[in-house]
Amino acid sequence: MEASTRKWLYLIILSLVWGSSFILIKKALLGLSPLQLGALRTLMAAAFLLLAGYSTLKKIPKRLWKWIVISGFLGTFFPAFLFAFAETEINSAVASMLNSTTPIMALIFGGLVFGIPFTRNQFLGVIIGLVGTSLLIYLGAELNPGKNYWYAGLVLIASICYAFNVNIIKRHLQEVPALAIAAGNFIVLIIPAFGVLVGTGFFSETTFQHDQLVPSLGYIALLALVGTGVAKVLFNRLVQISSPVFATSVTYMIPMVAVLWGVLDGEQFGVGQLIAAGVILSGVYLANK
Repeated sequence: MEASTRKWLYLIILSLVWGSSFILIKKALLGLSPLQLGALRTLMAAAFLLLAGYSTLKKIPKRLWKWIVISGFLGTFFPAFLFAFAETEINSAVASMLNSTTPIMALIFGGLVFGIPFTRNQFLGVIIGLVGTSLLIYLGAELNPGKNYWYAGLVLIASICYAFNVNIIKRHLQEVPALAIAAGNFIVLIIPAFGVLVGTGFFSETTFQHDQLVPSLGYIALLALVGTGVAKVLFNRLVQISSPVFATSVTYMIPMVAVLWGVLDGEQFGVGQLIAAGVILSGVYLANK
């Protein structure tokens, strides 16, 4: 299969998988704390990726391990916790739409940190996208007054983490196999993730008596194996065969899947929020034009 065809296939698969991740996080939070969710998601994905890709670790040159470590924390570790905390206060559909700012963040920090120049269209797209983001947060707070929409900022921080990660992969890890990058990312995250899990009191009697624990572990297993493990390898490869901007454009399609899941789960979602999401996507489109 040609690279041009593969990149679109990867994009569609990732949009379906990651679009479903937000509802899985929401369901897993019924029996787990945000810290427990993030740690378990990381550990389960690490187990899967090391089984599948341990032999590829030798393909990572020693000089590149520092970028593997940075990529692991920015692309996986911190976002896992940020999204878990965010969804304790905001709807999964809204979280997915805010995540669509990732391409804009990639452009902003690509210019500021990696020396990638802005075009006029990109600058206008960034402004429009940020206006749409502010509008989405404002309308969400009005529609759900009992929620704390300051938590939406956590999703934006996660988007910044993703933006740095894609630029690091493209700039510094282009020569490393996608599976090796993913396996390397997770091998360095095992100890900190396990430390967080122990610190939350997960291995206590109270946790194991929770009536939602087993279903939550099932949601986390699905999220970790498919939404993190398999998707991480596909995404790394997508970055390598395309560009950071094309790869992060998966966030255009993720909200459509996530909104559908949210509506099916009874989440409130207004027309104003849909318009705000359209403004964000318009900004992202213009920035990529």
